[in-house]
Amino acid sequence: MFGFLGVAVGAANHVVSAYAQVLAPLTGSLATVAAIVAFTMTVRLLLLPFSLSAARGQASQARLLPQVTELQKRHAGQPDRLRIELAALYQRENASALAGCLPALIQLPFFSVMYRLFLDHTVNGAPNGLLRHNLLGVPLGSHLLSGAGPFSAQGAVFLGLLALIAVVAWISARAARHAAAPGGTAQPGESAPGGKNTRPAGKARSAGKAQPTGSAQPAGATPYAAAVGRITRVLPYLTVVIAAVVPLAAGVYLLTTTAWTTAERALLRRRIMPSGTPGTGPAGPALA
Repeated sequence: MFGFLGVAVGAANHVVSAYAQVLAPLTGSLATVAAIVAFTMTVRLLLLPFSLSAARGQASQARLLPQVTELQKRHAGQPDRLRIELAALYQRENASALAGCLPALIQLPFFSVMYRLFLDHTVNGAPNGLLRHNLLGVPLGSHLLSGAGPFSAQGAVFLGLLALIAVVAWISARAARHAAAPGGTAQPGESAPGGKNTRPAGKARSAGKAQPTGSAQPAGATPYAAAVGRITRVLPYLTVVIAAVVPLAAGVYLLTTTAWTTAERALLRRRIMPSGTPGTGPAGPALA
């Protein structure tokens, strides 16, 4: 298994190097960085059919969620009966409980290869030549806390990269909150796209009762839903933490793949997934 992974990483290394040679006349000293971006986008494009299949599976699960919930309530004390009823439901609807998971699992080997490519300083026993190149004078194999530290030119490059990843994480989290709102719209009192407030006229304030502040959960939300909401808001920013401790090349990869994931999910959410589909929230520490 690990031998195959090493061969795959070596092959990916050759492909990125070939990209860099092709892009060198256009990008100059940034050829290797441009090659990492182009290679990442190529792989994500090749994996798009799996992402599409996963999105369709999640949409199917969302469509069946009310029936699944009803069966779980009806057979709460009968696990065997519940299992039979759920199997019958999925068979009747030509769906699967794992429909949204299997395509994502198939993609894991590809992402493992890409992580190893940008993390390892050796490839098949030889130095990883990609990490010898630089971005604005900073070696792609360097870390934020190595060398002159965060208040140097090297630190400025890392902080700029982390800022870009944070912006992508913010867009991803905001899109997920918007999609999770009923009907895919902003909650009352929140600004909808275009800047208009969605609070109904005449209900700006509750009669004699102040609404609690600092809570984005609708009335009747379960503790589980509240916990999921908090995790959804925090999870995308873990990518920033990861980028702060990996080599600069891996950080460039993370920026590219998280930006792709955010755009891809927005497109699939609009084309395939109903509003509020579970599992369509922002990416956390990116596998992709």
